[in-house]
Amino acid sequence: MESPFKADILKGKVALLTGGGSGIGYEISYQLGKHGASIVIMGRRRNVLDSAVDSLRSHGIQAVGLEGDVRKREDAIRVLESTIKHFGRLDILVNAAAGNFLVSAEDLTTNGFRTVIDIDSVGTFTMCHEALKYLKKGGPGKPPSNGGTIINISVTMHYTATWYQIHVSSAKAAVDSITRSLALEWGTDYDIRVNGIAPGPIKDTAGVSKLLPQEIISKAREAQPLYKFGEKWDIAMAALYLASDAGKYVNGTTLVVDGGQWLSSPRNLPKEAVKQLSRAVESRSRAVGIPKSKL
Repeated sequence: MESPFKADILKGKVALLTGGGSGIGYEISYQLGKHGASIVIMGRRRNVLDSAVDSLRSHGIQAVGLEGDVRKREDAIRVLESTIKHFGRLDILVNAAAGNFLVSAEDLTTNGFRTVIDIDSVGTFTMCHEALKYLKKGGPGKPPSNGGTIINISVTMHYTATWYQIHVSSAKAAVDSITRSLALEWGTDYDIRVNGIAPGPIKDTAGVSKLLPQEIISKAREAQPLYKFGEKWDIAMAALYLASDAGKYVNGTTLVVDGGQWLSSPRNLPKEAVKQLSRAVESRSRAVGIPKSKL
């Protein structure tokens, strides 16, 4: 689809994206780059980074890929320093790295719960915290009158409750709270806008293939005849709006992009079947190389 934004709306900007090498994260990387930004992708897998960077460069986008784990503060510091060395500044931080899997609360281990919290919640805060000195008004490489922009990728699962997603619901509720708190503090002190995007089910993503296998999709459509998927483009356009001057008066909000589907949450899978289905889905994911750390 054709973008409604001017092609140079982010000209001269530099964007760092965690989880930007695949799925929704890659589409955001692509669209930010297509609209003028230089792109830095942070991820744990070298092959995914190289593939994403090659693709971006093939479209004339300045891009680099830097290995790093958002759960490790030293990685966050190193990647941010490398970003400044490559491009001299940082204007936009997008936190899209995340982890997820299907599991009932009684079968979820403490370690499993902690892993998702560490990636989604702690990882988001760590990246924001270490990026502050580069994003704040008058920070290194920044014009004195401008602050940067942070976009945190969330979900809608915790708005009501979602079956077999207590770990992610908890983690993303924390992310939404981080978004609001940083918007209040850093918007006031440093002219940094902090917002979020809560995608609905987006087709052709690992999130759909892992969390909404065909068995669930069929049942969902039986319960909701109008059930449909969004596109990665929809989320990227929301990110463009929030990252650009078009969204300059938006701060501390999480923009829901799901066609209103969060308003209804039917039970699509019997509890007794979740263990067997989860094992089968994870086996298929490993077979095709879908990482657990990406939605």
